[in-house]
Amino acid sequence: MHHKEWLPLLGLTFSAFIFNTSEFMPIGLLTDIAASFQRSEASAGLLISVYALVVMLMSLPLMLLASRADFRRLLLGTLLVFALCQTLSATAQSFGMLMLSRIGVACTHAIFWSIASPLAVRVVSEEFHSLALSLIATGTSVAMIAGMPLGRLIGLYLGWRMTFACVAAAGFLAFGFLFFVFPRLSNPGGFSLRELPELLKNRNLLSLYAFTLLLVSSYYICYSYIEPFLAQAAGFGETLVTETLTLYGACGLFGSFLYARCFEKKPIAFIRIIALAMTAALFLLDPAARHGLLVLPLCAFWGIAVTAFNVTMQGETIHVAPGKAAPVATAIYSGIYNLGISAGSWIGGLVAANGAIHMIGYAGGLLGVLAVLFCFLVFTRLLKALF
Repeated sequence: MHHKEWLPLLGLTFSAFIFNTSEFMPIGLLTDIAASFQRSEASAGLLISVYALVVMLMSLPLMLLASRADFRRLLLGTLLVFALCQTLSATAQSFGMLMLSRIGVACTHAIFWSIASPLAVRVVSEEFHSLALSLIATGTSVAMIAGMPLGRLIGLYLGWRMTFACVAAAGFLAFGFLFFVFPRLSNPGGFSLRELPELLKNRNLLSLYAFTLLLVSSYYICYSYIEPFLAQAAGFGETLVTETLTLYGACGLFGSFLYARCFEKKPIAFIRIIALAMTAALFLLDPAARHGLLVLPLCAFWGIAVTAFNVTMQGETIHVAPGKAAPVATAIYSGIYNLGISAGSWIGGLVAANGAIHMIGYAGGLLGVLAVLFCFLVFTRLLKALF
């Protein structure tokens, strides 16, 4: 691959890292943020739930508004606004101002994840499309491994404001780098709201969205409460919980590698295996927790499957959508994914609130079975015609 392809791809990968680090970061800073504004942790937690809600609701409208924009200007503008909003977060003098700045970040998140994958495959030649998508997923995995822990460490020693300031600096750095290396890309044409009904008649795309919603919801029933599960059901101490979650994220890198090496050889089988693996991991979580350290290899296996799923679905969204509709189709996918996060977290919360934290894996697994059945009977059967 020529450096003219590598450099913009690396810039997009780094941007994926900082966007996802920014999304995860408040989770580890809630106590300090709440104390700064004399609020409860539950109240400060609105920073997380409102963020996900904004991404879900704004992904499609913002992408429709921006669909006629020059791709280079859109990417650079999104990064610049992202960095400025992070700066506002670092200097917020009230909780309301902090919330507004996080809403601004969520809007840039909605646009970035609508264009990141389509742009990644546009800047490289066709033979490197799988590699490009896997690198974008790698940026996400590294954020899970190092981004949130690093943000928490900065917050502990220098205060939560400095954490946001560091992310702002990283955003300005990504903007400056991509300003010099990202090429001008032709826009295949704007996408209007009148064309949306036609896009939504695409049976492959609709089945992909339905499959994603089912499997993501099943996953987040459990993952949203994995920390208390590991502490209460598996009896792990704080250090071992952190190490387990780090292992989970690190193994996601291997899931990205598997996609790049294996997907194009057996795409239908690859998707089916991922769905089975994610669902099996959910059912095995409680039995593994009863045997303590068996949770470690299971979480490693789970992390591989989840990252492989994420990068596969991003790639297939681009594959099944018409050319100029790819960013809009990806925006809808991002909204569907965040709906799955919200639905799964809500169901998982109901299970955990009723004193059945050890049951979250089974609850997620039951929904996962529906996802697997849909995958085998509908989604991958429709996809066969495309391969």
